Amino acid sequence: MSDYRSLDAWNLAHATRLAVYRATAAYPAAEQFGLVAQTRRAASSIATNIAEGAGRGSNRDFGRFVSIAIGSTNETEDHLFLARELGYLPPDVWRDLSVSLERIRSMLSRLRSFLAGNG
Repeated sequence: MSDYRSLDAWNLAHATRLAVYRATAAYPAAEQFGLVAQTRRAASSIATNIAEGAGRGSNRDFGRFVSIAIGSTNETEDHLFLARELGYLPPDVWRDLSVSLERIRSMLSRLRSFLAGNG
């Protein structure tokens, strides 16, 4: 699988990454090098690991990167949960991002299972 952009999981991860960048732009300036940077890095890592894994030579390698992307999905969600609790993220933005991250996690879990079965 070399064209990662044809994967629904990558497309949703990329759209979510853009939404995370927009949402974190409204965080307090004091969080610029803390929660903003960590959240953006984690959100970027989801799509980036899908892209990198798709370029690997085997389904086994790709599956390993998909697993890392799932971890980054969880990390992103946790950072956003903290931001919501701190009052940085409006409830509707949290809800939309949370739904997207759950969809990504589900897509990646199915992709990982497929790759494991087609090793």
